[in-house]
Amino acid sequence: MDVATTPSPLRPRIALAMGDPAGIAPELTARLLADREVTSSAQLLVIGDRRVLDEGARVAGVTLDIVHAMSEDSVPTVHERPVLLDLGHLDPKNVPVGQISLAGGSFALQNFKSALNLANAGRVDVVTFTPFNKAAMRLVHPSYEDEIVFVTEMLDFKGVASEFNILPQLWNARVTSHVPISGVASLITGDGILRGLRLTNEAMKEGGFAVPRIAVAGLNPHAGDGGNFGREEIDIIEPILAVARSEGINCHGPVPPDTVFVRARKGEFDAVLTMYHDQGQIAMKLIGFDQGVTLLGGFPFPLLTPAHGSAYDIAGKGVADPGASRAALLLAARMGAQRRRLAA
Repeated sequence: MDVATTPSPLRPRIALAMGDPAGIAPELTARLLADREVTSSAQLLVIGDRRVLDEGARVAGVTLDIVHAMSEDSVPTVHERPVLLDLGHLDPKNVPVGQISLAGGSFALQNFKSALNLANAGRVDVVTFTPFNKAAMRLVHPSYEDEIVFVTEMLDFKGVASEFNILPQLWNARVTSHVPISGVASLITGDGILRGLRLTNEAMKEGGFAVPRIAVAGLNPHAGDGGNFGREEIDIIEPILAVARSEGINCHGPVPPDTVFVRARKGEFDAVLTMYHDQGQIAMKLIGFDQGVTLLGGFPFPLLTPAHGSAYDIAGKGVADPGASRAALLLAARMGAQRRRLAA
């Protein structure tokens, strides 16, 4: 059954935390709430401040039809129209547009915490957010490294989570993430690759793929060229791919990293597991910067956001492209619906 026509009690519940108020987050949030396909795909609970959202709607030039709630307890269990949980914690006049500020970081961080608490309590199925500015959030929470680290600490999560970058026809996962290039090779292990493959396979099935085809990129130029340019492919990657295949994971490789995305873009693979951050990020952003979605997978609930940043340079101008945010919400709705079907 299509998500948009599912009866209300079965539609997924999605928390949408408003991001940095000095950037394009308020405008994007308003555009999403004015998008009928987005609002009909799920029960949306927006977390933020009415005044900030109103300013976003003014910039976007849209009129919003939403329900207001002043506390978590007043949020209806089932709702057709989007609900705004108004925390009443920021007057947009106190945040300079296009500038990093303590007030802006505090606003985004409080919204995010509220969304995580609701998801952790089982009151929403998926968490989404419009772009944060990490520098602003570090003014409030100096140890803020990235969303994965923050969520892990806040939930006291003991499992393994990973970041995925997603385009309409292509997913990208990675074995290592925010580490210096100088340290990548020492972090490429069989356990890490197998963990990445398992998590990718599970997340893609939740995202609608029956049997995802996953290409695994080599670490070295030409995937090592038979050992001439490194032995990681021979000693580490190839043996662990055999283990993954024995578990029923449809994986291929190691594929030379300079051609793996060419082959994936032509439809040979549904996903690419890369060895380090920029090995995949450069390709994905070149292919579809305005459509990219970031998924944080492995947590008890999915977290999704557009892959781009807070875009201070165009904040307040009414020209923000909602494509990536829209894609994030629609994927969140599909993943939430799948979770509800499995739980029914």
